[in-house]
Amino acid sequence: MKAVIATSNQGKLREFERLFDDIAIEIEPQSKFNVPDAVEDGLSFVENALIKARHASRLTNLPSIADDSGLEVDYLKGAPGIYSSRFAGNNATDEENISKLLLALNGVPFAERIARYQCVIVKIDHPNDPTPTIAQGSWEGLIALEPKGHQGFGYDPIFYLPELKCMSAELENNVKDKISHRSQAMTVLMEKLCLTSNNDLKN
Repeated sequence: MKAVIATSNQGKLREFERLFDDIAIEIEPQSKFNVPDAVEDGLSFVENALIKARHASRLTNLPSIADDSGLEVDYLKGAPGIYSSRFAGNNATDEENISKLLLALNGVPFAERIARYQCVIVKIDHPNDPTPTIAQGSWEGLIALEPKGHQGFGYDPIFYLPELKCMSAELENNVKDKISHRSQAMTVLMEKLCLTSNNDLKN
């Protein structure tokens, strides 16, 4: 099976490449086909993921896989949510988004900075597929008082994991890929598509 990954986010692409490394789906980034980013004007992670998947499939005539993900902060009533990547503006950097979030939480006690990463992954067989496969994963944590760590991307430097006593940005890739929101969503997607990793077969 071959599918196009509907994202230009290099951090996501690296994670997808690792997560699909031993799965029987050959993936290609949409950039290989000169597919521009879709206009994400949906009101939910599911809607935006489907918009991206249909856009890439329409321009490549291939099955498509897309995710939409973001950070929900309870104190901010779920913000930045679907606007996570552009929280500080349409062309905001990770650092700018982090700075804006920390400013919004200035003075909020650590115990009240509850947050989670959400990820929805969709897979469609063709642009007008009426029955997309949809998988969701979430990852609970807290928003730290200041950034720490250099791994990952997005809000990873301030996403604190109480059970591991570190930031997501301090995790090695092989650890993050087992517990992250994207990893959880991928596991659900594999189950729904009845796919098994080569590593599972070896075991």
